[in-house]
Order: sequence, then C-alpha cells, then structure tokens
Amino acid sequence: MNKKAFNPFEMAQAQFDKVADIINLDSATRELLRNPIREFSFAIPVRMDDGTVKVFRGFRVQHNDARGPAKGGIRFHPHETLDTVRALATWMTWKCSVVDIPLGGGKGGVICDPHNLSQREQQAICRGWVRQMAKNVGPVNDVPAPDVMTNPQHMLWMLDEFEAIHGGRYPGFITGKPVGMGGSLGRTEATGFGVIFTVREALRELGLKPADCKAAVQGFGNVSQYAVRLYRQLGGKVICVSCWDQEDQVSYTFRKLAGVDPDELMGITDHFGGIDKSKAKKLGYEILPGDAWIEQEVEVLLPAAIENQVTAETVGKIHPKVKLIAEGANGPTTPEADKVIHERGIFVIPDFLANAGGVTCSYFEQVQGNMNYYWEREEVLGKLDTKMTAAFNAVSDLARKQKLYMRDAAYVISVNRVAKACKDRGWV
Repeated sequence: MNKKAFNPFEMAQAQFDKVADIINLDSATRELLRNPIREFSFAIPVRMDDGTVKVFRGFRVQHNDARGPAKGGIRFHPHETLDTVRALATWMTWKCSVVDIPLGGGKGGVICDPHNLSQREQQAICRGWVRQMAKNVGPVNDVPAPDVMTNPQHMLWMLDEFEAIHGGRYPGFITGKPVGMGGSLGRTEATGFGVIFTVREALRELGLKPADCKAAVQGFGNVSQYAVRLYRQLGGKVICVSCWDQEDQVSYTFRKLAGVDPDELMGITDHFGGIDKSKAKKLGYEILPGDAWIEQEVEVLLPAAIENQVTAETVGKIHPKVKLIAEGANGPTTPEADKVIHERGIFVIPDFLANAGGVTCSYFEQVQGNMNYYWEREEVLGKLDTKMTAAFNAVSDLARKQKLYMRDAAYVISVNRVAKACKDRGWV
C-alpha cells in the first residue's frame, strides 16, 4: 500500500472539518476540537541486555477531556509518529462520544519494535513511559490501555510502576490488565465482538442474513480473531484473513473458500498475529498477496488491521457484490476512497463506531476497578451488546432521518456531544 504523503492527523482533521460545516459549528469550538488539548513528547532511556543504553521516543496526546478522563491505548510500533498519535487521540474522542460513555480521547505510543526486544527491555520501556507521564495520567484524568503490539502484561508493568510512584493501589489507572489482576472478563473479545454486533444490526437493516453473506477480513490480530469467531456463530462465513509476515516483511492473505476456522488458524499463529504459511497450506489455505482481501467476491468487507488501507488506489478493487464495510481498524479508509464508497451506495459502519467495543469494555473495566467489584463474562458482554446496538441504532436513525452518510451521521452525534460539554463547562 502506498503510504507516501499519508498523514492520518490531516485525515482526521479533514473528517472533522466536513462535519463542522454540516452542523455550523462556531469558530471557537471548531478551533478547540480541531487540535489536541494537550501533547507530550519525551525520551525513555533504557539499558539494553547487551549493556548499552538506547533512548526511545514516547508520546501521549490528550485530544479532549470535556466529557470525562482521556482514554486510549499505548502503541509500540517502529513507524509510530506524533501525527499518528494525534489522529488516534482525536478518533478516541469521537469514539467515546458515539457510544455515549463519560470519557474523552487520548492515545500514546513508543517508537520501538517489540519483535526485537527482550521481555526485560520491554518492561523497562513500559516503566520508563509511566515515569515520564505519572503526573499527567491516572484514574481521574487519563486512563491508558493496550493497543498495537502491547498486551495485558505491558499494562500490568505500567500499573505496577504507577502504584510504586503514587504509593497505593489504583486498578482504575489502566485497562486491559490480566484477568485476576484487575482485568475485566470479556475485554479480550470486546472489540471484535463489538464489530460484529454492529454488522448484525446493519445486515438486519439491509434485509440480509449472515448465512447469505460471505465476508473477507484484513488482519488476524485480536480484533479479527474474535470478529471472525462471532460472525461464524451468527451463521456467516469468512473466506479469508490477512496478516503481516515478520520474516518476509510483507503481508499475505490466507484464503479458504470453504470458510476460515479461527481456532484452527490461531493454533498456528504467533502472539503478534503472524500465521505460519507452511502449516496454513497443509490446512488447505491458499496464500495470496497481502492486499487480495479487498478484491474478494463477498458481501461484507472487514478492514481490521491498520489505517490507510482502503485508498484511492485500492477502492476500485472492491467487488461489485460488496454491500457492507465495517471498519474494525482505526482510519482504514481515506477521504478519497470514502467518496467512491459513498457514491457506490455501499453501507459503511465507520471505524469509531464499529470498533468502539474495546473502549466500551475498557470503560466497564475502569468502573469495576474503581468499585473493586468484578462482573461475570456474560454480564460484561451483555452490557457491551446493549451499548453497541444502541449506538448503531442512534447513528442509523439520524442517517435515515437527515439523509446523511453513516460516517457523517456518527460524526454529527459525536461532535455535537463533545461541543455541548465544552460549552456547558464554559470553555467556549
């Protein structure tokens, strides 16, 4: 995929500008919401296993916290940039707002590649990140979570460092922790399940049954693995997934027209979501180029990997049979491609609605941590279904009544709620 000149923050601002025009947002509120309210950029020195000291770059961006503490993950990625973190923090504000939970938008990151770091070195980065941010994060102002290439173990190291600094137990500081150490049951599957809850509602609105709709999925990380599983439980079939191959430094699409079995694939997948090609072939999977997922003859597309995947260059490859795109990833579709999708009449569940299940369950985990009382898995997933279904219906209702594109309708609801909070607080 062509990543030259792609700036996710400019894309996030372009999306915001469009809806600000739709709702005639006043200039002061527009200026406030168009940019993050706070940004942090800092160095994390780490003594490596070979005795040398390496300095990693870390970020935290708090886009807006008018509706509640900032909330958002911390990514470890060798290509992380401040603009990417700004964009993701912005989208987190809209995401928390569209599902109507009392949180704002934040995001963090560290420029590093965990593939090339020992567990001790990764722990040192986690603790170094918290030492830099300890005064500006916490249960009442900013609640981090796992994201790309971070996991419950990373969150527990960060919690431990935060508690050592502040002298107490603060399970509400961070979410995505291991179950038994303050984590919530249902959190692992929450984002993927949330995507499919909205897909279920969209298919119902379109008059389609999952059993009549094949799906192609980009990605085989946490979101995709559980989305595929729940879609099959609804009676649907997924014919392909894709993933990054660390050894070859390219991505591949793994296709099985009879239907992908996520349990089968997870048995041959490393903890970064990379699938063993030779073992997949023995299980009957075709190994196709990484971007083959987008051109499959299916009714449903689920981009569930990273941003900037459905672009002006790739949108023309989408098969005429496609009726629905549910964006499991953040920012997978560029504005140029979005225009084409809109003109083709494909129903879109926008990213910050489709993948809001993770932050919704993180909110549940934060509530449980602050209460020190934990719910059963079925109770968590039941509450998640209720929240996601209500959010989808609110956006869909507005889109129908005002004849808006689904992405614009979601933005109208989100931005209006955050703008009102800023005005009610007297900020603008």
